[in-house]
Amino acid sequence: MALAMAGIPFLEKLIHFGEPHFGKEIRKISPTGKVPILVNGKVTIWDSLAILEYLAETLPEKNLWPKNKAARAMARSISSEMHSGFSALRNACPMNLRRPPKPIVMNDAAHCDVARIEAVWKEARKTYGTGGKFLFAKFCNADAMFAPVVTRLDTYAIPVSKESRAYMDAVIATKALQSWKTAALQESWVVPEDEVD
Repeated sequence: MALAMAGIPFLEKLIHFGEPHFGKEIRKISPTGKVPILVNGKVTIWDSLAILEYLAETLPEKNLWPKNKAARAMARSISSEMHSGFSALRNACPMNLRRPPKPIVMNDAAHCDVARIEAVWKEARKTYGTGGKFLFAKFCNADAMFAPVVTRLDTYAIPVSKESRAYMDAVIATKALQSWKTAALQESWVVPEDEVD
């Protein structure tokens, strides 16, 4: 999403999860056997935050992090929190762009994750987001990191504040996320365990 929003051209290679040869195919390009992976010439990066940092260093003119030093520090902090946290919400609500919005019963830990996410968004918007629709006004790497959570909150119809919903709507309306969703809806394969009722 960061690449698409910044207008950085890339070629996407899709390897279907759950297929018999998935592990073998993914390990050809990823030492951990996980995604996402970015390959740029002889450089391979196999972690989402490391990918974003590499892109920001390689293409500084794209301003993938906020220009303001304090805003940039906050954007990196909340991106790291997103990267390593919110496991209860992730487990309760797998990302599934094909699922029609419908609520599910969530445990207290997942609700706590949602409350923390909303607090993060509110603080970023209040401190650095005035004058724009995104966390730091202009779309940046932090918004890319939170995009999967935005889709989860939307897909599982999780109640959020009016301010959080406005931010979610801004992310959902981006051409990058709409493209992502269109591609997902065109896929003929599914991961059965992610088809949560």
